[in-house]
Amino acid sequence: MTHRRGLLLAGAATALPLPALAQVWPSRPISIIVPFPPGGSNDLLARPLAQKLQQALGGHPVVVDNRGGAGGTVGAAQVARATPDGHTLMWGHVGTLAVNPWIYPNIPYDPLKDFAPVALVATLPSVLVVHPSVPARSAEEFVALAKAKPGTIDYGSAGNGAASHITMAAFCDAAGIELVHVPYRGNGQMLADLLAGRVKCSFAGAPVVLPAAREGRLLALGMSAREPSPVIPHVMPMAARAVPGFEVLQWHGLVAPAATPPEVVARINTAVNSVLGGSEMKERLEIEGADAAPRTPDAFRQLIAADLERFRVLVQRAGLRAD
Repeated sequence: MTHRRGLLLAGAATALPLPALAQVWPSRPISIIVPFPPGGSNDLLARPLAQKLQQALGGHPVVVDNRGGAGGTVGAAQVARATPDGHTLMWGHVGTLAVNPWIYPNIPYDPLKDFAPVALVATLPSVLVVHPSVPARSAEEFVALAKAKPGTIDYGSAGNGAASHITMAAFCDAAGIELVHVPYRGNGQMLADLLAGRVKCSFAGAPVVLPAAREGRLLALGMSAREPSPVIPHVMPMAARAVPGFEVLQWHGLVAPAATPPEVVARINTAVNSVLGGSEMKERLEIEGADAAPRTPDAFRQLIAADLERFRVLVQRAGLRAD
């Protein structure tokens, strides 16, 4: 009976005029679909955001649902088809929204047409880490080693099209080196093999690799931001010495199905930006090597559009394709 009543309420909400729909939101639990397996930077950032958002909404349930597959395309396609009432959101990542369209043939969604950007949450650099067995203690030494032994050093990524894949591909292109790509199904599996020395390096999101680097189990040689970061001051930018001008930043945010009413999008954006302005969320993001990045929905849309074009060029030049 309760389930039937919930369905009736949800159906009634979607039939309301837009201002009325915004007033009743949220009327049922909010799901944030993370289109990747647990353990990666998406998951590590989405969960604290969901917790703080739930608190900001007076305890209204906000749940994280991992639906990995095909570099994020499976979960993204599900959200694109979801009811556009503000109760199903996707953790939007640069890989899912700006890279995948160029490496996956016949992708089942359009990043700009099928989603309504809601709120940018965070930006963060990726960090180049190596297993301690690799005879390199700086980014310059690593580049020199890779040039001396082309095609012999393997690197792990969270999968084809993942940020750890596209960032390393961009780095190899800029540095003029050749590494061997070993894709995994998520950062969790990749990190386990990297710590065991079964793959030798990765250029992964800071939340994934910084804990092991701080413990000395991995060596951090450089990061993908162009300028030094106050969040991870001990890791120098690649652009400083090894690869001048190099920069590839990850970003994370929330998007909704395209037809979600603007009034609902605005309410979610306000709630998320309020959370990002709090000291607890800022500190949590800094622990993960990320910076809070509150933006308007329109500013987030402009970022997605700009990076779509940027990665189209990069993917074409590097010849990247999903296996």
